[in-house]
Amino acid sequence: MASVFLSSSDTNKADEYFNSGVRKHNSKDYQGAIEDFTKVIEINPKDADAHYNRGSAKTEITDYLGAIADYSKAIEINPKHFKAYYSRGFSKIKIQDYHGAIADFNKAIEINPQDAHAYYGRGYTRHVLQDHHNAIKDYNKAIKLKPQYADAFYSRGLAKSETHDYYGAIADNTKAIEINPQYAVAYFNRGTVNFILQDFYGAIADYNKAIKLNPQNADAYFSRGDAKARLEDYRGAIIDFTMAIEINPQYADAFYVRGLAKLSIGQKDSGCLDLSRARELGSIHVNEGIKRHCN
Repeated sequence: MASVFLSSSDTNKADEYFNSGVRKHNSKDYQGAIEDFTKVIEINPKDADAHYNRGSAKTEITDYLGAIADYSKAIEINPKHFKAYYSRGFSKIKIQDYHGAIADFNKAIEINPQDAHAYYGRGYTRHVLQDHHNAIKDYNKAIKLKPQYADAFYSRGLAKSETHDYYGAIADNTKAIEINPQYAVAYFNRGTVNFILQDFYGAIADYNKAIKLNPQNADAYFSRGDAKARLEDYRGAIIDFTMAIEINPQYADAFYVRGLAKLSIGQKDSGCLDLSRARELGSIHVNEGIKRHCN
């Protein structure tokens, strides 16, 4: 922490507030951390790390514009503050300033080419911009620098799915799970790739694990139900679609596929009611089903 031109008394006070801010941030008292780092800045406006840490706390409470302002100030004070660049990049992602984010990640990489997080951030942004091949290159670099980077394996798996490298996607999600066995979304996405490959039993096994780790994941219930329906386990599918609807009562597609599953086992009235509800909620698939089964 910078203390140029400060009295020893001011320096001690600033240090106390700074350390208190770090402790509060670590204990998830983000508002308290912001207040402490603000006090540091009042004592020493040129403390780049105080601005950076206040920005980090603001990020945690989703004040992304405030965070960007603090990261920008840290960079103004210390143009080599690479953490401020990549943190600002992640905040810019949140406000959908993707090209600004890439510029920040580029600068962070220029300052510190050995930082895996900056490559990951740039890869993620490129993925959002549908530049999947270059996203994969960035994830490759992040993984080379940090071989146990579960998020990079998971995200590379998503990008590989987009380029139809499904077996590569399965391998990456599997590695993410190996690193972090509690990685619910990696199970879900591996299940989705298995579904695409028509390995419905494998998909169901992955969705089972995703649901166990996150019982409020409506999409996992929906997808497991879809896999069960492909195996003609319509009653099991109906149970899963119903769970998806309980979690998300506005889930139009869940009403639609539950209606089709009910129709498949002869429950016409209930099935048509589900199709009607799906239409009310805006499902784009439902009109043909109603015309075929319910008129």
